[in-house]
Amino acid sequence: MVKSILPLVLTGAATRKRGKTLIGPVDLTVGAKGFTIVIGPNGSGKTSFLQLMHGLGRVSKGGVRWNVSQAEAQRQQAYVFQTPIMMRRRVVDCIAYPLLLTGTGRKAARARAAEWATRLGLGEALDRPATVLSGGEKQKLALARALIRKPEILFLDEPCANLDGRATREIETILLEAYRAGTRIVMATHDMGQAKRLSTEIAFLYKGMIHEYGSAETFFSAPKTHEAQAFLRGDILE
Repeated sequence: MVKSILPLVLTGAATRKRGKTLIGPVDLTVGAKGFTIVIGPNGSGKTSFLQLMHGLGRVSKGGVRWNVSQAEAQRQQAYVFQTPIMMRRRVVDCIAYPLLLTGTGRKAARARAAEWATRLGLGEALDRPATVLSGGEKQKLALARALIRKPEILFLDEPCANLDGRATREIETILLEAYRAGTRIVMATHDMGQAKRLSTEIAFLYKGMIHEYGSAETFFSAPKTHEAQAFLRGDILE
């Protein structure tokens, strides 16, 4: 049986850049199940926090520890940026790329990529250059590329920030399907409606610190901190 990479445990974890602390210190345990939404004012450090957990951000202090080795943890997780990075290749080859890196044959990788493209609504775009896709299509490609390896945990940085309502609904449907199929999701968003629709738990971030972490239902009905209460009222936090 394959050992789970979760829980992810942050102990006094912090990240600094140019002498400024961006995140932390943070003490947090991300369990094996859930759809965590990271919210907070602009500039609160949501992107830096996701990157710290995923491994894209350097740990300046404290620890970020998985239930397995770092190398094994990296193989079982994925990250989707707010603005997806598009390779100068056909859609099918972009989606297949992660499989090629892990040794899957080109024919088999393309076959699986075609399946994922169809599932995510890109079946008719397989041979198109990825760079000419619309914003929503690029985000679907990024999700297909992330999910094709069936990661245990998926990090997403505001994946619907620049999309219209229809594209947002389609992306949310894909994410909920992945979550229900067993993928642990941690996602940043500035959209409170989206946070309420998707989350099972909330991480409220302010000035690089986790002010609240727990049940989404409890957070939205009875936030405990003054900062969270003000944020949900729509007040400006400085």
